[in-house]
Amino acid sequence: MRLRRQVASICAILRELSFPARSVCPSRDAIVAGPSVAGWFCIVRIGLRGVSESLHLLQPPEGTVGYRVHGREGLSFPNPLVSGIDSVTAPGLAKGGPVQRLQWQLGEVAGSMGVSEMESVKREAGKREAGKWETSGAGPRVLIIGAGVSGILMAIKLRARGWRNFVILEKAQALGGTWRDNVYPGVACDVPAHVYVYSFAPNPAWKTRYAKGPDIWKYYHDVARRYGVLAHIEYGKDVDLAEFDGAGWTVTATDGSTYTADIVIGAAGRLRDPNLPEIPGRDSFAGPSFHTARWDQTVSVKDKRVCLIGAGSSGVQVLASIAHEVKHITQFQRTPQWVFPVQDAAIPWWKRLAFRLFPFYVRATYRRLLDFSNQRGALAFESKEARAERDQMCVDALERIRDPELRATLTPDYDVGCKRLVMSETWFDQVQRPNVSIVIEAIERIEPEGVRTADGRLHECDIIVYATGFDAHAYIRPVKVVGEGGVTLDDLWQDLPLTYRSVAIPHMPNFFLLNGPSSPGGSASIVGIVETQAAYLFQILERIVANKVLITPREEVSREWQSSVRERARTSVWGTGGCQSWYLDKTGTPAYDAVSLPELAQSLAAPDFDDFTERPLSAV
Repeated sequence: MRLRRQVASICAILRELSFPARSVCPSRDAIVAGPSVAGWFCIVRIGLRGVSESLHLLQPPEGTVGYRVHGREGLSFPNPLVSGIDSVTAPGLAKGGPVQRLQWQLGEVAGSMGVSEMESVKREAGKREAGKWETSGAGPRVLIIGAGVSGILMAIKLRARGWRNFVILEKAQALGGTWRDNVYPGVACDVPAHVYVYSFAPNPAWKTRYAKGPDIWKYYHDVARRYGVLAHIEYGKDVDLAEFDGAGWTVTATDGSTYTADIVIGAAGRLRDPNLPEIPGRDSFAGPSFHTARWDQTVSVKDKRVCLIGAGSSGVQVLASIAHEVKHITQFQRTPQWVFPVQDAAIPWWKRLAFRLFPFYVRATYRRLLDFSNQRGALAFESKEARAERDQMCVDALERIRDPELRATLTPDYDVGCKRLVMSETWFDQVQRPNVSIVIEAIERIEPEGVRTADGRLHECDIIVYATGFDAHAYIRPVKVVGEGGVTLDDLWQDLPLTYRSVAIPHMPNFFLLNGPSSPGGSASIVGIVETQAAYLFQILERIVANKVLITPREEVSREWQSSVRERARTSVWGTGGCQSWYLDKTGTPAYDAVSLPELAQSLAAPDFDDFTERPLSAV
């Protein structure tokens, strides 16, 4: 049995090997070829028994259909384009023929579709009549808003407890949250890949030390499939109202469908809604323009003039990825960023194989990199002396900028870590290319031909890209939430978003959040944060179920906790570093708890139920 598992692991590694199509792969070996963001690719048949029919496809751009199947007929392959579908087969096709009709498998349910039906099939995963729930003693009715990292985690934990009576409402047509939305060139995570996973689901298949966006999306999709989450997701359900009726919640989506639930979990994510700057004439530009989180994959930047507005993490990643292929790129920089010269590297095949063959090895790697990530994140609230080594690395890296004038333009005047630290190794070289310009003059307006700055100069371009970040303080809004006594979330959050330990809200019985207001931000991986919060939250949920009660945090206790978090955050580098950033709320105070992941775990080890009010359901 052990030998069989090891052989399967070797086969899994071999299946991941792919090469550029046609020019590299002999056509007689190619099983599947299809369009992807990077161009054509193919998958080589592996000459091992039982492996040749298992294929791995890169995620194609949205809307791509009509794969061509080469070689043997009736092959089955994963198809990320159709979210939630486990597999697709194309039977009876001649070599090189286009796919006209696909057969699909979703768990135990099978069906078929024509190419024109693909969009509707996307919604098959988790399809159910609105408001209908399981009735076989499968736990409380739980409704989760959002199918990103937090929503998937919550669903897995519900199923682990045998609570199958839940639904995830996802407004998009695919799961994945930020890793579904952000498909711009160079998109990657700034947390080591082996840490950016659920602790119970390590990923031995990461290809690079810092994972790229498509690989991250694939990981979370695969985990959701493996743990049976897909059948609980309803896509295209944009929630706009959640209303407490005295005993439970009625949740309404914009399409008119309604759901009744005993417990609601808001897992909508933090970096979700693109922030587009209010620039006069923004809609007058004659060419394509889009936010990085809405990247138009039908638009090629090759040999084009690109105006890139914004110089934060996404702006740095985009510039470093496309500078070599554009005719010219002009980046508009309001504030320079500290860039840490992170050493990203491909993980060799033999190490990935070792991760698969020896699970303890990948677990040990997770623990080691988690410690590293926690130590790095904790520097945000350490002394300048403690941060000195890291900070000096950022300063020294700027010496790689040969032109003194450009170096001065790219050198911040605030402390390292005050803004989100940007991670890149390639940016330092790419920003010095002759076809790259950095503009620091303020933008006056957008015109049909390009961007005009305050000095009167028109910067002509063919494409405008907005790398201008997100509304990081919306949280679950714009959903309208109405709690007990008619108290609304907008009223409660009019001054500042009030929560208790980031997971519960006063006057909102049995309504909870993951990654809510005042959650730690730049000090830990979001995956570790939401796992810690979920473990705490499930202790509350189990009490709700066992005692059949409504639970709400006390408002006065919530305000005391909020005050302590804000006071602690003011002493962090986010509050003392001398910059303006999206870490700050409208009062100029950091909106994130300045604690490390171990400290968060300690504070959330067990709920203090004296901080809550409880009311038996029988009394309502």
